[in-house]
Amino acid sequence: MNLAVRDIRHNAGRFVFTTVGIGLLLMIVMGMGGIYRGLIHEATLLVDRVGADLWVVQGSTRGPFAEISRISASLEDRVRAVPGVARARRFVSHTIQRVHQGRPLRMVVQGLSWPDDRGGWIPLVAGRALRQAHYEMIADVSLRLPLGEKITLGKDAYEVVGHTQGMVGSSGDGLAFFTVSDALAIQFDVPGEAVRLERAARRARLENIEIGRLQPLLLDRAAGLSSSIPALSKPQVSAVLVTLHPGADAAAVRATLGNWPDITVYSTQEQKDLLLSGMVDKAKRQLGLFRVLLIIISTIIIALIIYTLTLDKIRDIALLKLIGARNRVIGGLILQQSLLMGAFGYALAWGIGQFAFPRFPRLVVIATADLISLGFIVLVISTLASMLGIWKALRVEPNTVLSA
Repeated sequence: MNLAVRDIRHNAGRFVFTTVGIGLLLMIVMGMGGIYRGLIHEATLLVDRVGADLWVVQGSTRGPFAEISRISASLEDRVRAVPGVARARRFVSHTIQRVHQGRPLRMVVQGLSWPDDRGGWIPLVAGRALRQAHYEMIADVSLRLPLGEKITLGKDAYEVVGHTQGMVGSSGDGLAFFTVSDALAIQFDVPGEAVRLERAARRARLENIEIGRLQPLLLDRAAGLSSSIPALSKPQVSAVLVTLHPGADAAAVRATLGNWPDITVYSTQEQKDLLLSGMVDKAKRQLGLFRVLLIIISTIIIALIIYTLTLDKIRDIALLKLIGARNRVIGGLILQQSLLMGAFGYALAWGIGQFAFPRFPRLVVIATADLISLGFIVLVISTLASMLGIWKALRVEPNTVLSA
């Protein structure tokens, strides 16, 4: 080891610059693994927090987080009447983008079933839960909306009364919690002129058919609210969240709900699996490919530097052989240099990551298992990278030192 350290000191500049480069590459590899774990955490955070045993969504859809799901708000009462169901809550989820104070503001709107669900399960870092049915919201700090600020969404203004931290959707957009009625008002907000045109068009279509001429009262209804026309009433909520009685047979409840043709029922674990098998799984493959490429690049860089260092000391190696040094000693010298380069690079990657990862725009979760596996990978690539230098050193003849 003394020979290896002495040689590193002799080429300190090259060793330091190479170690820094390797450290930055390994930090990216480490960060990509952390980003993937962060994606899993963000994607499943809300599903875990909301505390539902079953998710009732629109038939033949995969739930509010994977695609659009629309079911009637009255389904809440139907579900609550099923034996074994302790609680049923309406739930709304959709993404909006607005301009607020000159900057783009993108958020995932979550509608809570007021007054049964006031957001008491939401982990607040400041402020309070919802206290009234309208015009209040809880926002994640990533949205940069201070407490007490009022933001106009649609035709109404909503006051920020609470803050969460780390509550984001699978897309990385911050969550904002409203009551269901407010969330729906934001989602289906339509400009007044568009409403007037739609009502006029309905009245004109009805005037052209016989039933409209025979029943003039229908003309007035056609020009009124869409909600007053059963055929035009839209499904209201994204899902109904079901909480079972303690000891209730979940399979029996699910079988009962599964007989209804207009809905699909998922367990919490199935809802999480759907989330992870979509966008998160694609991200896993992409990040995994980049990690493999960066590891290969790191191996090549270490191999080239070790090979260059070996070429620079060909005469020294020949002299060692001339005085009787065994190939094992010379090979160990080169291997130790490679391992030291990998070890210092790994330590540097960890140190830089501790400073950089908390400042990333997306959550980075570094697990102990990932650190151990990356450390083993660094050990392997450092060993493999030394092979080229060892091969060159073993081919050096002792009399090389006499020929110069």
